[in-house]
Amino acid sequence: QTPLKKTNALIAQMGITFLNAYVPSALCCPSRASILTGKYPHNHHVVNNTLEGNCSSKLWQKIQEPYTFPALLKAMCGYQTFFAGKYLNEYGAEDAGGVGHVPPGWSFWYALEKNSKYYNYTLSVNGKARRHGENYSVDYLTDVLANMSLDFLEYKSNFEPFFMMISTPAPHSPWTPAPQYTKNFQNVSAPRNSNFNIHGKNKHWLIRQAKTPMTNSSIQFLDDAYRKRWQTLLSVDDLIEKLVKKLELNGELDNTYIFYTSDNGFHTGQFSLPIDKRQLYEFDIKVPLLVRGPGIKPNQTNKMLVANIDLGPTILDIAGYDLNKTQMDGMSLLPLLRGDKNVTWRSDFLVEYQGEGYNGSDPTCPGLGPGVTHCFPDCVCEDSYNNTYACVRTLSASWDLQYCEFDDREVFVEVYNLTADPHQINNIAKTIDQEILEKMNYRLMMLQSCSGATCRTPGVFDPGYRFDPRLMFSNHGVRARRFSAQSL
Repeated sequence: QTPLKKTNALIAQMGITFLNAYVPSALCCPSRASILTGKYPHNHHVVNNTLEGNCSSKLWQKIQEPYTFPALLKAMCGYQTFFAGKYLNEYGAEDAGGVGHVPPGWSFWYALEKNSKYYNYTLSVNGKARRHGENYSVDYLTDVLANMSLDFLEYKSNFEPFFMMISTPAPHSPWTPAPQYTKNFQNVSAPRNSNFNIHGKNKHWLIRQAKTPMTNSSIQFLDDAYRKRWQTLLSVDDLIEKLVKKLELNGELDNTYIFYTSDNGFHTGQFSLPIDKRQLYEFDIKVPLLVRGPGIKPNQTNKMLVANIDLGPTILDIAGYDLNKTQMDGMSLLPLLRGDKNVTWRSDFLVEYQGEGYNGSDPTCPGLGPGVTHCFPDCVCEDSYNNTYACVRTLSASWDLQYCEFDDREVFVEVYNLTADPHQINNIAKTIDQEILEKMNYRLMMLQSCSGATCRTPGVFDPGYRFDPRLMFSNHGVRARRFSAQSL
């Protein structure tokens, strides 16, 4: 059972499904900034969903926006570009130019003010505010985005290539399904994997503070959310079908690439965390990525390690732009899409997140003390200011591993062998070979300071990897000393 039957038939079965697609930061704004810039968060500096976290801030507009891949597509490759939907969570904020700000690179701009909504929202229509109410037939956002997209395909110029980015808030909260879909999936509940509703032992304190077992009301809440998210996706599935049909009608389907992905994963009850994202585990950092288009054979799967920082370079590569002229950290997926033989590919990538938290206590949960945030059902907090971590996620011929360090007082380390433990239940930081830990620590420091080409150097388990332990003690003495016996 899936809410995306048509999407599966029209994109996945007609093209390629990437089985190991990830986001470097499992949160909307940093992730969307990575898609637009092709950069890791430490290079685009969007660290969370707030203006202070550089989400759609004046600084972002000045330093990153002019170099996003759509800006290059429009200015350098002569594309007509179309955007519709959720851009960045703080887009339209008064302190950052309001909805009058249209980022460079977009010929047609229909962007949602602020965060996800389904009704009662404002759109920036090429810089002018347009209010929408709550009448399903004219205001339901997923359908409005579908109609705007079809209009663009109807009236665009046929003399220039085009790029469209349609960014539906669905299945984001508040999970409001279209009225015709409110009765679907009545028997669906959140997946009960082996990490569902168990205590996250040997994990960072934020995971350990979750109450286990969850209360019945929490479980009901997360199952309800899961069902509603599926219901909202039925309208996304309709949107995909309408677009593909329109491209076919226009005679453009066979020479158009279509990418389908998401900005983050989501958890519903894993390690007893009711619902959110922004954690380092597979359920939050892994996303779907389906692609169809010219030269892509149907019904393929690909196991290579790919990330959302690869989307910008891929689309620029398709447009014929020289990627050496960009500062992007990602790699073009085009060789993988075409099925080129002997492609050298990465064996690891970086995951990084800077936690959010308030100085004051959460008024609904005063017993938890300051620094926590997003505390709902039963005062289980989903984030805190020291939920700040960086990980190396490795996937090579012989290793499927994740190594993470927290930037907190206890310098907490989590390591998972996903071959033996795909649901990341056992943190093996205390038992894994010390030499592997040192190499991973060193590799993490390299990735955390990488930029452009240095983000694509061989990982620890690549034949080309060179490890010089002396380097750990010269410029990184502070961090290397983390690995005393006590800290693990």
